[in-house]
Order: sequence, then structure tokens, then C-alpha cells
Amino acid sequence: MINFFAGRLLGLLSVVLAVVSITFALIHLSGDPIDALAPPGASPQDRDNLRARYGLDEPVPVQYVTYLADAVRGDFGDSWRQDRPALPAVLNRLPATLALLGAALGIATVAGVGLGLISALYPQRLMTALVNIVALAGQAIPAFWLGTVLILVVAVRWRLLPASGLDGASSVVLPALALAAHPLALITRLLRLGLRETMAQDFIRTARSRGVREGRIVLGHAARNAALPVLAYLGLQASFLIGGALVVETVFAYPGIGSLAYDAAVSRDLPIIQASVAVIAVLIVVIHLIVDLVARMIDPRLIAADASPVARTAVSS
Repeated sequence: MINFFAGRLLGLLSVVLAVVSITFALIHLSGDPIDALAPPGASPQDRDNLRARYGLDEPVPVQYVTYLADAVRGDFGDSWRQDRPALPAVLNRLPATLALLGAALGIATVAGVGLGLISALYPQRLMTALVNIVALAGQAIPAFWLGTVLILVVAVRWRLLPASGLDGASSVVLPALALAAHPLALITRLLRLGLRETMAQDFIRTARSRGVREGRIVLGHAARNAALPVLAYLGLQASFLIGGALVVETVFAYPGIGSLAYDAAVSRDLPIIQASVAVIAVLIVVIHLIVDLVARMIDPRLIAADASPVARTAVSS
């Protein structure tokens, strides 16, 4: 387990370093940042003054080294548009984004696991068809289109929930539903396929021969084994959920990191962009770490696989 944590921490540092380095490179390859700062018709002297003010007059390698040294200390500079430190501006939006991601993951997990278990407990054609319809619809409908429909129907026509902003827990419901549709569909399909394969195993037939009830077999035996692929998928889905949150937050004018990063990209507020990418990278790696820990709690064999050869020999003996 110690080796596991050490490897994951090294992986966290390497991933964050790679992400911030790629972000720095892409920003400088996309054009001169001064073009977004200088007003139309600015003189060459004014442009040079802006370069000196924001440290853009140095060679790119020097800028990169300075950028990394400041990023290690959590200093991404001041926002070019908001005139305040970039990292605190991003971290102020983090709770709203975490609330949205948590709500979306909760909805997707509860509904997806529920539909997957129902399809396993009641494998009739009608139930299977309904589950397939839900799964296909969730994968086919884009989040921005679903979000727009939810705003028009639930918020505007029915006036049940707020259409935008963040004013209490009710404001999170519609964005979370739009964001949860795709992972919900995939969790349902993964769990249903996993349960179908697990239910054909020998230990399931043995449990049936002993007179164990079908519901207990599915919930107590098969679901535990079928949950591992779902957990692995949730770890991979973290980055896609955060990427989807950018679109959903923009549609609902939700004050999270996604909408902040989108506004910064439009206005080319580079410090905000760099701080947002770094925070998102750390968030994704932490989510992967949590998923790996939960997977090892469910299946202790993964802990033995992480151990050293000496430890594995001791475990086997």
C-alpha cells in the first residue's frame, strides 16, 4: 500500500507538471498574448510597455522557468481582466464546481446502479428494452441540448427550478441532470453487462443450488464483482465530467470553474486559464486516487498486486 501511495503521488506531480507545461506551450503557440490586451490602434511603445508589465518581454524559455517556479508556490500571477490573483479567483469557484460534479456523479451512480440491478433482477424483454432506451438516450443526447431543453421546460414553462445562477441547492439540480445523463447511461450498460457475465459464473450456480434467493445472489455476490469495471469507468469519466461541466456551466450561467475558464479563454486572460487548468488537473488526479482506493477496498487482491515480490510471497504463503 505504501508503494501504491508513493507511485500515485509521483504520478500526480508528473501529470500536473505535464499539464501546466502543455498549457504554457499551447498558449504561446496560439499567438501573441498582447493582441488580446492591447487596445485597437495601440502604438508599438504601448505594446512594449504591456509586454514589460506582464513579463512577456523575456525569451520564452525564461518565461517558462519563471512560470514553473511561481506555479510551484501557487502563484499564477494576477488576472489580466479582474486585477486580482488568479489562483484565489479559481479556488473561489471550486466549491460550486465540486457541488455540481458531486451531484452529477451521485445521480449517475444511484440511477445507473439502480437500472442495472433492475435489469438483472427482472430480465424480461420489456424491462430490458426500457433500460436500453434509457442507456441509448443518455449517450446520444448532448449535454448542452439537454440543458437547454431542461431550462425551457422545467424552469421557464413549469417554473419548478431556477434556470441559471447559483441560489441554493435547487440551482444545482438542472445542471447536474444535464451533466449526469451520459455517465448514467454508461454505468447502466456496464453494470448490466458485468452482472450478466457474473451471473454465469460457477459460484453463482453454487449459490442457487443451495437455495439462496435470487435477490440476495444479485445484491450480495454478483454486484460486488460487477462493480469493479464501473469504478474503473468512474475514474476515467472524471476528466470527461469536468470537461462537460465547462459546457453545462456555460449553458446555465453557473458560477463554477468551467464558466470562469470559458470567459477567460474568450478574453485570453492567461493567468486565469493557467490556474484553472492546474486546479482541474489536480482535481482529476485526486479523483483517480480515490477511485483506486475504493477499488482496493472492494477487491483486496489489488492490494496484493501492488505489493513487492517479497510481500506477495508472504501473502501467498
